[in-house]
Amino acid sequence: MRKILKGIIVSNKMLKTVVVAVTNYKKFPKYQKFYKSRKKYKAHVESGDYHIGDMVYIEQCRPMSKEKKWRVVGLVK
Repeated sequence: MRKILKGIIVSNKMLKTVVVAVTNYKKFPKYQKFYKSRKKYKAHVESGDYHIGDMVYIEQCRPMSKEKKWRVVGLVK
C-alpha cells in the first residue's frame, strides 16, 4: 500500500526534483484544539511542467536518493 499526499509546490529549482509542502491538521491532546502542521517533501518529477504554487499529488516510491522517496503523480484539478 502506497501513501498518497496532497500539497503545494514551494520550490522547483532542482533538476527533476520539486519540494512539496504538505499541511496536516493535528489535535492538541490536552486542550482539544486543532493546529496546522507543515512538512516538506522532496519529490521526483520527470518533466518540468510544474511551477511554484501548483497543488499536486505525491506518491511514496522506492528511494531515489538520500532524501527523495516520493514522486509527483499529477496536478489537482
